[in-house]
Amino acid sequence: MKKNAYICSPDAELAQLVERRLPKPQVTSSNLAFRSKTLPAGIGPKGVYCFNNRIIVMDKNIALNPNQVVAFLQKHPEEFTREDLLRFICDNGIRMIDFMYPAEDGRVKTLNFTVNSLAYAETILTEGERVDGSSLFPSFIEAGNSDLYVIPRYRTAFVDPFNEIPTLCLLCSFFDKSGEPFDCAPHETLRRAEKAFEASTGMQFEAMGELEYYVICEEDPLFPATDQKGYHESEPFAKLNDFRRECMMHVARTGGQIKYGHSEVGNFTLDGKIYEQNEIEFLPCPVETAADQLLLAKWVIRNLAYRYGLDVSFAPKITTGKAGSGMHIHMRLMRDGRNATLGADGKLSEEARRAIAGLMQMAPSITAFGNKNPTSYFRLVPHQEAPTNVCWGDCNRSALVRVPLGWSSGTDMCSKANPLEKAADHDTTAKQTFEMRCPDCSADIYQLMAGLCVAARIGLEMNPEKALAIAADKYVDMDIHRSENAAKLATLENLPTCCAESASALEKVRACYEAADVFRPRMIDGIIKALRAHDDANLHDAARKDPELMRKLVEQYFYCG
Repeated sequence: MKKNAYICSPDAELAQLVERRLPKPQVTSSNLAFRSKTLPAGIGPKGVYCFNNRIIVMDKNIALNPNQVVAFLQKHPEEFTREDLLRFICDNGIRMIDFMYPAEDGRVKTLNFTVNSLAYAETILTEGERVDGSSLFPSFIEAGNSDLYVIPRYRTAFVDPFNEIPTLCLLCSFFDKSGEPFDCAPHETLRRAEKAFEASTGMQFEAMGELEYYVICEEDPLFPATDQKGYHESEPFAKLNDFRRECMMHVARTGGQIKYGHSEVGNFTLDGKIYEQNEIEFLPCPVETAADQLLLAKWVIRNLAYRYGLDVSFAPKITTGKAGSGMHIHMRLMRDGRNATLGADGKLSEEARRAIAGLMQMAPSITAFGNKNPTSYFRLVPHQEAPTNVCWGDCNRSALVRVPLGWSSGTDMCSKANPLEKAADHDTTAKQTFEMRCPDCSADIYQLMAGLCVAARIGLEMNPEKALAIAADKYVDMDIHRSENAAKLATLENLPTCCAESASALEKVRACYEAADVFRPRMIDGIIKALRAHDDANLHDAARKDPELMRKLVEQYFYCG
C-alpha cells in the first residue's frame, strides 16, 4: 500500500477491505468522493471515502493542499527529504532553485541557481552556498570576517508562483565557518527561544500572525467607500478584494496556512488615489513556521502588487488621522497536542494568565523587536484600536494583550444556524489564543517571535502567586481611553513613545533575553544601536506640527519591513 495513504478506521475489516480494493490508492482532486460521508466523528484529520465503488483513504491535512510540493509528494512538509525534492525536481521540470532568507532589514533576499544537472541539484540541496554576512547583517557582522553558509530547510519548499521558469524555492538557515548555526541569525534566535521554552515549561509555544497593509490604486468615482469604515467591506464599495483573494491563494501555494482575509477599517482617498486597508490572518502553528509564513506573505503581496501596477505599504502609519497597520501576534500554549490556554472550566487557564503576566512585565522591551522605526509610535496612540498602555483584557481592543472569543460556550452554534444538522459536542478548545497588539511590520519577525516566547517563559518561570497577582493587577474590562476610566488609565504603565525609549527599555532587561542562551549580547547591542540611531525622542510632536516633516517620514518608511 502506498506509504502516505492512511487508514483511519480502527476497524480491521475495513482496513483489509481498503488493502484489497485499493492496492495503490491515489488522492487527487479528481478522485475524492464527495458523495459519501466520512467515518463517525472522532477519527481525527484522516478520512475514508467511497467513490465509484472504491474505497479512497486520505489525510485531510494533505488533501486539497495548494502547495505543489505537498500535493505531489503527498507528504507533510516536515517529512520532506532531499530525495523527495530531487524526485519533485525531475518529475516536474524544475529548471531553477532559489534560496531565500531574511536579512537585518526584514526583507527576503534571494540567491538563484540553474539546475545544470541532477548532480548539481543534489549538491545545492546538500551543501548550500556561501554569502556575505556583513551585507546581510551589518549590525552583527564585520566585513573582515563576514562569510556565512546558507543551507536550505527542506520543509519550506514551494514552487515560485510568479516565475515563468519552473523554480523551486526554499528558506535557508545561516551557518558559520565552523559549521555551526550562526548565533545572531534571527531564525536561529527564535529556534533557541522555542527550545528554551519547551525545556522550561514542558509545553510548545505556537503562534499566528495578522498581517495588515494598505493597497493603493487610482481613484474610481463609482461606489465610493465610507472613510474609515472599511471593516469587512464587500465589492463594489471595496475595490481590491479580488487582489487580496489572489494574494491569499499565492501565499497558500508557498505553504502559508491561512485562516481568512478581509478588508480592514482603514480606507480613504488622497490626491486621486484610493487607499484600502486589508488583513490576512493565519492559523496557529509552531512559532518557527508562523514566522516563516509571515515573511513569505509579505514577499508574495509585494510581488503580486508590482505585477498589477498597484502599490502596497506595510508601514505602521502612512498618514495622520487614519487607521495604522499592525501585525498582531496570537499565541497559544500546547501540551501533548492539546491547547493548554484553556482550563477545564472553559476559561483562560492559570498557565495562560501566568504567560500573560510575563508579557506584561516585558512589554516595553518587546517594542524593541516589534516596533522598529519612528512611525511605529505614531500608530500607538489613543482611539485608533492600538495599545498605549501595559494591560490586558477579554475581547478588549484598547488593551495591549487581548483574549479574543474562543468558542468556549459549549454550544453547538452550527446546529442552531442549520436546523437539519444534529447538535454535536465539538472539541473547539484548540481555538483559544491570546493576542499581542503592539507589533507592526517594521518588526524583525523572528526576533519578535523570540521575544514573545521569552516573555511568556518568564511569566511561567515566575512564582505562580506573583505571576497571577501581576495578571490580576493588569487586567482591564473597560475602554481605558474613555474619560470616565481616567483613574484606571493613570495606574497603567505607558508603552515607549519612540525608538529611543524602546532601546532604553530593552537595555534595562537585556539579561532576561540573554538568559538561557537565547539572544546573543551582540544582537542586543545591534538592536539598541539601530533604535537609537533614529534619534526620535521628540519627533512625534515635531511631525504633528510640520506636515512636510510627516510627509518625509511616511515616504522614508513606506516600504519598511
